[in-house]
Parts: sequence; C-alpha cells; structure tokens
Amino acid sequence: MTRTPRLTSDTAACCWIPLFALRCETARRPELASLPLALLAPDDTRRLWQVAPLARRAGVKPGMTVSQAIALCPALKLCEPDPVHYDEQFARLVAALVTVSPVVEPVELGRAYVGTDGLEWLYGSPQQIVKEIQMRSAECGMRNAECKGKRREANDPSLKFRTPHSAFRIGWGRGKFVSWVAASRAKPGGSVIVRPGEERKFLASQRLAVLPLDPDTHRRLLQLGVKTLGALVALPEEAVVSQFGRAGRRLWRLAAGLVSEPVVGRVVPEPIVAALTFFTPVGERDLLAHALDKLIDRALGDPRRSGWRVQVVRVHAELEHGASWLVAATLKDPSATRERIAAPLKTQLERSPPAGAVERLVVEFTAFAPGTAELQLFARDAGAAARAGRRRALQSAAREIALRIRRPVLYHVIEVQPWSRLPERRYALIDYEP
Repeated sequence: MTRTPRLTSDTAACCWIPLFALRCETARRPELASLPLALLAPDDTRRLWQVAPLARRAGVKPGMTVSQAIALCPALKLCEPDPVHYDEQFARLVAALVTVSPVVEPVELGRAYVGTDGLEWLYGSPQQIVKEIQMRSAECGMRNAECKGKRREANDPSLKFRTPHSAFRIGWGRGKFVSWVAASRAKPGGSVIVRPGEERKFLASQRLAVLPLDPDTHRRLLQLGVKTLGALVALPEEAVVSQFGRAGRRLWRLAAGLVSEPVVGRVVPEPIVAALTFFTPVGERDLLAHALDKLIDRALGDPRRSGWRVQVVRVHAELEHGASWLVAATLKDPSATRERIAAPLKTQLERSPPAGAVERLVVEFTAFAPGTAELQLFARDAGAAARAGRRRALQSAAREIALRIRRPVLYHVIEVQPWSRLPERRYALIDYEP
C-alpha cells in the first residue's frame, strides 16, 4: 500500500444536490414524490432527518420527533433510511465527477467540490466546464432497488435510472467558499459562475446564513444590525476580531472574499474489507458486537495492512426486507488494535442499533496512517508532545484574550522574598506575555 500525493486546485466547481437521500428514495419509488414525505434519521429513528417541501409547508422540520411531525401533518409519509444505498449512489456521482477532473473532494452526502485548474485546456471557458460536469453527472446511473425483498445485483439493467438532473446545482468560483455560495444561489438544474475579481461584489449581497456561524454568533451579529456579508465587511476587521476573536477574523475574511481554500483531491485508498453472512438473521447486540470483533481481527490480519494503522473504519449491515444500517468512525489516534478500532463502533451500535435483523455484516478499513508501532510504545515522547501541544494551546488562548480585552489580565506568580514573614511579600505578579 503506497501513499498517493494529494492534488489541489484553486478554482472550484461546487456540485450540490439538496436532500440527496430523500431524492434517492423518490427516484426508486416515484409514487412518493407527490406525497408529504420525511426520512427518518439513521442514528435515531424517532426523529426526522430530511423533509420534503410538501411536508415543510405543513410546518414539519428536520430534527422533529415523529409524534410532533404527525401532529402537524397527519398525512405525513415516513420512510426508513437506507444509508448504504445513499452512499452507493453518491459514490456513483463522485465517480462520474472524477471523469471530468482528478481533483474531487466529497464533503457530505450530495455535495462535492471539483477542482477545475487546467481544465480550460480541455473544455474551454468556465461555462463549458460546468456544462461538461452537468452532462457527466446526468449520465451516471444509480441503482433503483425496491425496499421489499432481497437486494438485486447492481449490474441489473432494470435498476438504472438517471441522476435527478433537475435538482443538480453547480457554483463555480475561486476557492471552496465562493463556489459553495454560488451553488446555493443557483436554480435547480442551473449554475452560477463568479469570475475572478468579482468575489467581493458577489458576496456582499449574500445573507449571513451562508457563513459557517454558530447560533450565538449569528444572533449577536443580527442584534448589531449585520444581515449581509457586505454589512459585515463594512465593519473594521479588528472590531470584529475584538468581539468574536479568531473566529471573527475568519468570518470577516470569508465575507470579504479574501479566503480561498483550495480543493484537495482525496487520496483513494485501497480498502480492506471483511464480511460475514448470517444463515439466520441476527438481531442481538451482543452477537453483533462479537461478530464485529471477529471481522476487525480478520481485516487487521490482511497482509496489505502491514505497516499501516487504521484511521477510518466503516461498518454496514444488510437487514431483512432490503433495509440497511451504516456507521463510520474516524479515529483521532490511528490504531492497529482491535479494541481501539471497535470502541466507537460499539458505542454507535448501543446508541442506534440496526432497525431489524442483520443478514450480512461488513467491516471496511478505508483510510490509513503510516507506522506499525502504537503511540503507547513511546510514552515519554507522547507525553512531551502532549505537553507541548497544551503549551501552544494556552499561548494561543492567552493571545486571543489579550486581543479581545486589550489590557493585561494574565500574570505570572514569581517568588520574591520567600523568607518574609508577610505572605504578600513572598510573591509578586508580573504580566504574562504569551
């Protein structure tokens, strides 16, 4: 297994299909398209995940409990999630985008960035690049399997249908943020192109919601009368920083079009897969946890894993009646031990178990970090690294406080006259400079 260097691109095309999972359901069951529909959350089937426009008009919103939603819309049609199916369909879409550019960065289900640097030599202007992306995405087939009965083979021609092209939106611009805002302003099936040098003018009229704001910051900005990115940029940058700290500086620079995050092409690892098919469907959590341990051990024993630690692991299960269950975990500290890899997966299993008996369980290692030795073998170095990290974090926090308060508030305690009988003479405070 060799590491692949990551490719980057300064210009980006953001490809977005809103409510991707819900559209996958209506694509394979067209009769649902005309109903007030809601998709249950994969991790908590008592709450709603995605809500169709017809249901939204009745007041139904994502995150509501099922009882709250039905009280608002008695005709609401609930659909159990099939996360494995959605993941397969998104993988098809990403594969189609890779045929346009080798630099593709998936972000979330239904949204991916395509790096477009150099594509003008192949396709021409940004409009022609966008047209090529639209054409390739419209050509990618998706599996259309009924929820009832066993899963059918993916190469069955009766299971193909076109991508919901009318829902596909594309934004083109310099950097991921500008392209994402452009995509969010595009009409269904259309595109918005922001040419180099026009970023600030384009962003000025956009509302604050396009920024990655937490609710408290959003509320405070609205109280200050800031409703658009242009109004935010009209404020002095340092004034925003003094109010909101480092996050405020980033928000101001995003709004001004000064931040241009490049698209980073994903490193496509060769996944290691271990699967187990049950002759009798299994629903007991203890048996599933035991099977999970066995599959992780089998995957760790794969010769391709030698010299690498596991960083990302996915588990998906095929359930009775064609449903599915999917969880994924990114390990903060990559590991090569079964206990560490299995821990977050078992937590998810306890928190949100499969909504039915499992017919087939699959474990996938999809990303790796170099090194065979665990961090614990270097406890002294690990401790020093941890202390250095804490020191850097404290220094950064101290600088942020000094910037916002604009007066010294942090002090060192130093020993002055330890022999003194008066406690206040033994020590003194001096300003702390990070």
